[in-house]
Order: sequence, then structure tokens, then C-alpha cells
Amino acid sequence: MSATPVHGTWEPAPAARWEDAFLSGNGHHGALVFGDPDDERVVVTHHTLVRPNGGEYARPPRLAAALPAVQDRLLVGDLTAAESLTDGRPLQWVQPFHPAFQVRVRRSTDGGRYVRRAVDFTTGEATAVRADARGRVFVSRADDVIVHEVTGGDLDIRLDHRLPGAPAGLRVGHGTLLTPEGAVLSLRARYPGSDRACTGVTLVAVRGGRTELAPPGVRVTGARSALLLTRVRRHTGERDVVAEIRQLQALLDGTDRPYDSLLARHLDRHRPAYLRVGLDLGADPAERALPGSELLTRPDSPALLERLFAAGRYHLLSSSGYHPPRLTGLWTGDWDTAWSGAFTTDANLTLQTAAAPAAALPEVTEALAALVERQLPDWRANARAIFGTRGAVAPAHTDGESGYSYHFSRAHPLHLWTAGADGLLKPLVDHDEIRGERDPRTAAALAEAALFYEDFLTRTDADGRLVVVPSYSPENRPANGSWGALNAAMDLSAARHTLLTAARYHPGHADRWRTLAARIPPHRVNADGALAEWAWPGLEDTYDHRHLSHLHGVWPLEEITPYDTPRLAAAAHRALVLRGTENDSAHGHLHQALIAARLRDREHAGRALRRVLDGDFFHASLMSAHYPHRDVYNADAAHTLPGVLIELLVQSTPDRLVLLPAVPDDCPRGELRGVRTRFGAEVDLAWGPDGARAVVRPGRTRRVELRTSSGAEPLDLVAGEDRVLTLGAR
Repeated sequence: MSATPVHGTWEPAPAARWEDAFLSGNGHHGALVFGDPDDERVVVTHHTLVRPNGGEYARPPRLAAALPAVQDRLLVGDLTAAESLTDGRPLQWVQPFHPAFQVRVRRSTDGGRYVRRAVDFTTGEATAVRADARGRVFVSRADDVIVHEVTGGDLDIRLDHRLPGAPAGLRVGHGTLLTPEGAVLSLRARYPGSDRACTGVTLVAVRGGRTELAPPGVRVTGARSALLLTRVRRHTGERDVVAEIRQLQALLDGTDRPYDSLLARHLDRHRPAYLRVGLDLGADPAERALPGSELLTRPDSPALLERLFAAGRYHLLSSSGYHPPRLTGLWTGDWDTAWSGAFTTDANLTLQTAAAPAAALPEVTEALAALVERQLPDWRANARAIFGTRGAVAPAHTDGESGYSYHFSRAHPLHLWTAGADGLLKPLVDHDEIRGERDPRTAAALAEAALFYEDFLTRTDADGRLVVVPSYSPENRPANGSWGALNAAMDLSAARHTLLTAARYHPGHADRWRTLAARIPPHRVNADGALAEWAWPGLEDTYDHRHLSHLHGVWPLEEITPYDTPRLAAAAHRALVLRGTENDSAHGHLHQALIAARLRDREHAGRALRRVLDGDFFHASLMSAHYPHRDVYNADAAHTLPGVLIELLVQSTPDRLVLLPAVPDDCPRGELRGVRTRFGAEVDLAWGPDGARAVVRPGRTRRVELRTSSGAEPLDLVAGEDRVLTLGAR
């Protein structure tokens, strides 16, 4: 292949919009860096920053007593019965994610116009360089601090809360202090009508020169450089700012070059994680050298796919730590964040995190596992209050603090959705299969989800098969019915998968849960030959919709495959072909691509991917938008695209390896290295017009099925012994 792909991106001018600011993050703190040497702005975020809006007090509706009567009505044909299963509350959004403030560094003199700003994915550093000045920023994974160094010129530094959408009633207090280690700036913002607040602290340490207070900031003159260390915390009541200051002072560690020391510790964690997996499509070196904004105008360029793959893994890693990624990852420059900047679990979070196991990002699955563990008590409360059962039911929306199901309305009865735990736990199960060990947190959550189904799945049809009632297919409705229906295909797949997976984790309950799973009805094929979104006779499909919930059994599950269930796979493919794109949401296009890859339809997968590349979905930061023409900042496309490209090239189950299932025409040759498989091996793959070569590096001894365009054959693997596979031309 050609020279190594570029692991970063750059622009020839500062960002004019926060959406174009380069991103750094450690999964706790985030930074949006504008890259202007004369007026640098670094917007600070933190995963826990959510604004009280009433959601902090919301609880799931208590509907269990009314549920049996609604089930009776649905079973006898009253298709709107589930609309009455509510306590009448108005729609309550979860607490919205928001930025903390911006660290603003103004330079007294204008040294020239030229600037090159860049972000290095291998280090997490965002830099801005001019002949007379330099600024560089990263967010440390080792020390949980935003590190910002500025050189050249006299500086005015302050913390500025004035960001778009900041509420008028926000009560803000500034503090300034000189200490032997440097000046300290603090900003405390108390939310309107609440005792909750967030506090940010920045330590300014200078080399040479003079520092003086200039409230609400500081003035630095004659210094060779200034180092800014920033942290922010959300809290209830008072917080000990002095303790935070002492922690930041300790990070200076008495070294002459503290930035380099902090960076070295950070790189020990960040760089190996980022470099585990790489994609090389043999792009033109001249195109690889282009700034990101110009490369985005060339959607046919392999260099664009290379850079978006690298950026997607970088942003996914950088936004995962305390939490997995939000709808906006870890970043926003506006208090009025779309859809509250929540974790939306009925498609978006599943899409963003699904690539993590194969893409060798256990940092992402660890963040997801921690979120599930923290929220499991709330999931239990959902099951009791809404359904009157044991076990646990995950919410469709969460702000990260609360796992209660309280965000719902008539048109989106998300409180009736029971498949959420299955989608959230699937990447965790995949990760366990990759490493060959079972995480007790995943085992506990699976047991709770299985207990829910044990209590909930009690109604039967005329043939004695279980009925999921009520049943909701996010976020769609039957053409001739209402949103709360019966036997949504997603619910059938999720219940079966959860019960069978829980049985593997808990052998003592296996017989009971497998027996229950066997009673769940099969999928239905409708009059169009498509897998029906509702397996209940008489319910008609609504095809033009952004979600593909009914194909949950194809992706992310492997319930339906061309190899094991060819008839159902053909019906699923027909359902995919008939599916519209509704409002052109990026997640809908890439969801189609993932399903097409599983069904070995490279043309459909290529078209879906092309719609995203052609649709102007990416900002200059290489973070994505929800809609075409960069409308609504949203991480779905950015974080999902690496997973799409991996699925087009390598797929695995605990018993199968599929190579080159759906390589698009846009990728006639390339190399993908470091992909993890669910049977405990790493795979490096190179392909071209004349054939392909794969190196399989197993960590466990076992036999799997190898699937290629030539068919199927057994593949015997011995731990520690590489296997080299040669494939003919496709």
C-alpha cells in the first residue's frame, strides 16, 4: 500500500463556529478548540453537566395496575388501547447537556494572518501555529485535566460563561487569586431555580514574565509561555474549591516543562488505544494532505474514508470514560442542545457503541458497562412501576444521572418499550466473547432483563404462543394501528436473545429461560414478502421511516443470517429494500448500511454509505450532523461510520469468521489491521482486484467456520499460531 494514512486533520484558518472547533476529550472532560492565536477560545465540557429542568425529580409512571385491562383490549382487537396506558403527564425531557464555559486567551498584538490549526488523533492534541505564536491543548486521560499551553505575546485570560443559549437566570460568580504556583481563576454557575451548580477552576502557571490580577481574569506580560490547567465539576451545594486548586498545583510537579510531562503520562493511555486498529485504502498522498474541509468536498476520495474512519475511532475513544458517548459525543458549544444531548438508547447509542468491540476500544464498552451498572436500580424501578414485574427495563432516553423511564408521549410511548436492555448489553456480550471472560456486571444485568421477561411474557395467542403486549417498535407505528401494538419484531428478537444469552451466563436458570424463549412466536413475512415489523396478523407495515427496529435480528444480533436462516434473511432483505429514508437522518442511512452488510448486499450498503458522504453531514471538525447540510450537531454518523466499514470487510460470531462480505465499489483495495473477533482472534486483512490475504492471530484454540465469496469451510485455530489465509479474486 501507499504511505501511512494521515492520523489527524487540519484547517488553514481558525474555526468561525463552535461546530467546526477541533475536539479533544478523555471521556470525562471535553474541549472544543477554535485555534485562533489572537483570540483563542476553548469551550469546556464535562459528561456530568446537565441542567435541572424537572427531570431530576421525575419517576416512571405507576401503570402496573392498569396494564392487564389494556392487554385484554389489545388482544381482542382494540388497536388504540395502549394510548390509554399513561398517567396523563406532559412530555418531560431529560435534563439537557450543556457546556461549562470557555477559556478565553486574548493576545495584545496581531503577529500576522497565517495560522494552521490541527488535531493529532494519535496524541489528542489540538494545536494552532503561527510564525510568532503557538497554542496546544489536550485532555489528559491520566490526570483528568484540560491542559492548554500558549507561547508568545502578552495575554489576557479569563473564564467566560457567555455561550449560546445560556439561561438568563444563570447565577455566575468569578474568582481570582494569586498563589506561588500561579494565578487561579474560578467560575461558579448556579442553575436557575435550583441549588445545583457547576464550578470550574483554571490554574495559570507562567514561565518568566509577570502575572497580575485583572478581575474577572488575569493579565500576563513578558512570559515565554503560559500553562493553563482546567477542571470543572457539577455538584449539589457547596464545593471545596481549595482542594481542587491544590490538586491542580500538584500536577505541576516542579518540572521545567510540565506540559510535556503531563502529555507523556496521557500518551501512555491514549496512543496505544487509538493505534490498535487502522484502515489504509491506498489513497492518493496529495489528497491525504488536504485540509478536512476540502477533503469533504471529494466524497469519492478513499482519503476521505480513511480520515473519517480514523476520526470516528478517535472521537469515540475521546468521548468515552465516565459515560459512553451522548448524542453529541462529549461536546457542545450551545446550552440549547438538540434532544437534550441525551443518551438515546432506541437506536443512537447502540449504533455509536456497536463498533467498539471489533474496533478494539474496550474503553467504550467499559464506559457503557459502568453506565448500565449505575442505572440498574432505576431500571428495576421501571419494571415494577410500569409493568408490575421483577427484573429491569432500560429507558429510551437518559441524561446519565437517572435511568428512570419518564420521557414519553402519545406519539412516542417510549415507556412501553421493553427491548432497550438487549441493545445496550449486546456490545458488552460481544466484548466478553472477544476476551473470553464474562463481566459480572453484564451477567447481573442480563439476569435482571431475563427476570423481567419471565414475569412479563404471560399472555398467549389462540395457538398458545406467547404475545408481547403491549409492544412498541421505535419510533414507528403500523399503517392501520397505533404506536403501542403487539409482537413488534424487535421485541421478539430482543426477548429471545436476552433469554438465551442470560441462560449461557447463568446455567442454573438455563432450562427455564430457554423454555420461555422457545415459546416466543416466530417472525412473520407479510404480503410483500418482507419481514413484518409487527408479527401480529392484520397489522400493516409503514415503510418510510428512519428507524429499522424490526431488523434488530439481523443487526446487531445474528438471529437472522444468510447462512443459518436463508428464508428469513430473504424476507429481511426485502424489508430493507422497501424501507424509505424518511427525513434523511444520518443514523438511518448507516443503520441501513450495517444491515445490508450482514445480508451481503454490497450495492445497498454502498448506496447508504454514499448518501452520508454526499450529503454534507460532516463539519470541518469531522464531527457529524444529524441531517444533511450540517444541520444539528450529532455524533451518530461520526461514531457509527468506522463500524460500518469494519462490517463491510470483517464480521464474526463466536463460531464464524466472514471475510469481505460486502466490499463497496469505492474500496477496490486496502488494508484493515487489528480487528478483534468474537472467537478471540485478531485479524489483519488486505484486499485488491486480484484477491485478498488475511492473517488470523488467535488467542484461543478452537474451530470456526470461515465464510468467503467461495463458500464455507472449517478453520482450525491454535492459540498463539498465526494462520495466513489467501482468497481468490471476488
